[in-house]
Amino acid sequence: MPNAIVFSPVPPESNVLEYKRQIPDDHIKFLKTAVAFANGNGGKIIFGIDDETLDVVGLNDENPFRTVDSISNMIYDSCTPPIISEISLQTVHEKTVIVVQIYPGEHTPYYIKSLGLDKGCFIRAAATTRLADNETVRALMFEGSKAGFDSAIQKGKFVTENEAKNLCNSLKETALKNCITEEQKRNVKDLSINNLISWQILCEKDGKLCRTNAYDLLSENSLWCAKIQCAVFKGTDRNIFIDRREFSGAIQQQVEDAYNFILRNIHLGANIDGLYRQDVYEIPTAVIRELIINAVVHRNYLESSHIQVAIFDDRLEITSPGSLPKGVTFERIKQGFSKARNESIANVFHYMHLIEQWGTGIPRIVNLLKESGLKKPEFIDMEVAVRINIYRKTDDKPTIKQKTDDKPTIKQKTDDKPTINKDAKTLILEYLLKHEECTLKELSEMLGLKATQTKFYMHDLVESGKIIAKGANRNRTYILNKTE
Repeated sequence: MPNAIVFSPVPPESNVLEYKRQIPDDHIKFLKTAVAFANGNGGKIIFGIDDETLDVVGLNDENPFRTVDSISNMIYDSCTPPIISEISLQTVHEKTVIVVQIYPGEHTPYYIKSLGLDKGCFIRAAATTRLADNETVRALMFEGSKAGFDSAIQKGKFVTENEAKNLCNSLKETALKNCITEEQKRNVKDLSINNLISWQILCEKDGKLCRTNAYDLLSENSLWCAKIQCAVFKGTDRNIFIDRREFSGAIQQQVEDAYNFILRNIHLGANIDGLYRQDVYEIPTAVIRELIINAVVHRNYLESSHIQVAIFDDRLEITSPGSLPKGVTFERIKQGFSKARNESIANVFHYMHLIEQWGTGIPRIVNLLKESGLKKPEFIDMEVAVRINIYRKTDDKPTIKQKTDDKPTIKQKTDDKPTINKDAKTLILEYLLKHEECTLKELSEMLGLKATQTKFYMHDLVESGKIIAKGANRNRTYILNKTE
């Protein structure tokens, strides 16, 4: 007697579930899905359920056991490497169906022999099966070989001993800069070439030091796609740019550059405890740093797209190229599960105090946002990328929390001006167009910002050539660059 599956109602198709009304005459149709499940997180193909209406129609087969054997042989004979499957007869709504359970493969990429690797390798995207592109096939190859892209050797490219030592010194400097306490600084050890070899940043072969992709990314970074694109948009969509930057170079420096870009473009308030004032950003800085680091460490460097950081009126959006690694889900991540796609880079980031403990990043982000009174983060699997949205407070007015010894904490509004105007650069340019020449003080008063904050915008506008700084220090004024 077939086993019974309880479906009430029948769930829709998904990335791990597909229905077929009957066994198609063209077996390639279901073999594509079997291959896609093996290349991904596994899944079930159920014969006997209509994929459009979700009606359980069952199979009118005089010898269903022979059909089960036939399906098993087709999968084994037609696909390579051999796919692990389990096929059974089961009962759904009192009708017999065939359930083909495909297990996640360890030796990717899987493909249909008769079509070859180029045309026979498929992946699952939401509830559809699609042909894997060249980048995805390469990623599956690295996955199947148990090697990461970051540890792959760049053929014909070597490193001198001095170059390797310079990288060691540079990484140590970054580690010291990221230390919070003196004790942490004292515990930072010198790096040696052997450390780089053990982390597969370098590979020793025939007495030469071969560079890997990780060495490249941590030094001059010649990989075209390994950049972070940052932008500020007006409103809640991508229609109007306010500011944008692209950061390249060593990935550890990109983290710092993107982090500072975000801080310059979100609201800044303050906590006041007696005589002491502490600046507090609307989004905890630890959350911002963690998100950027995660994007850099866990992205798929085989995808020909950049990490994107987008700041909108209502949210901070960080998009990292590449889908989640096999076996990783957002629910597992929230519970502290960690699987590094780029283990060599992860080891170096851990040394540089950019990663604290494995698997703690996302749970810490969720807790910090909750403590700050912000909404839960939104995790989106975009099939070819992963996006995380952090929602900002909708009140544009800054809040100052003031503490005294004998009074309860109160929230006090400073004035009606925003701490940082999201359209600040546009306002500065418009103001200079009307007033021709202005001081930093005049522009700060116009924006309702502190002089130190306004300097961020002035520095960017001067660097981009949109305005010209005249004079030095206290006598400095600014004018529009009319040649632009």
